[in-house]
Amino acid sequence: MLTKEQVDRLRDPIDFEAEVAGRTLRFASTWGLFSPRAIDEGTHLLLEHIEVGPAADCLDLGCGYGAIGVALAVLAPQGHTLMVDKDFIAVDFAERNARRNHLSNARALLSNGFDQVPADLRFDRIASNIPAKVGKELLAILLHDAHARLKPGGRLYVVTINGLREFMKRNLKEVFGNYDKLKQGAHYTVGMAQRGD
Repeated sequence: MLTKEQVDRLRDPIDFEAEVAGRTLRFASTWGLFSPRAIDEGTHLLLEHIEVGPAADCLDLGCGYGAIGVALAVLAPQGHTLMVDKDFIAVDFAERNARRNHLSNARALLSNGFDQVPADLRFDRIASNIPAKVGKELLAILLHDAHARLKPGGRLYVVTINGLREFMKRNLKEVFGNYDKLKQGAHYTVGMAQRGD
């Protein structure tokens, strides 16, 4: 059993640094968020294979504490990056991590998928580390909404556990009409679909 002092220490934010997008970035996280002590293997794999122009407008869908979104804001300093999550704690930490890395071009928003994203916003890049238990209904909503919110030629990048790669491939082909497997690692697969012009 933990002592009161040990439990109190667990309440403190978890601080760590990570090499992301060619920079050493600082993150704060907390217990209850996904991969709170370090950027997970799947996110690292996604960030190694995403192509982002310096003026791209980006969305981190299901941002957690903002690892993907912060990296996108670094890669696209002349663009704007929006990070969304349905967990208000995640949004708070994502916003905090944008500030602690001095990124004025990134912000976080509480949103269940796209439901609170302003209707007029369109993106060049949408990226997501899709949870293994997302469910086919929510996945269908997210993929159709992502397609609708991409600019012509815009790309959706996703990383999933390998067990979901065929499922994701089928769904992306159904919604976007195309799919490109960028990398299959030991545990995760990065896929990409592009909206037509």
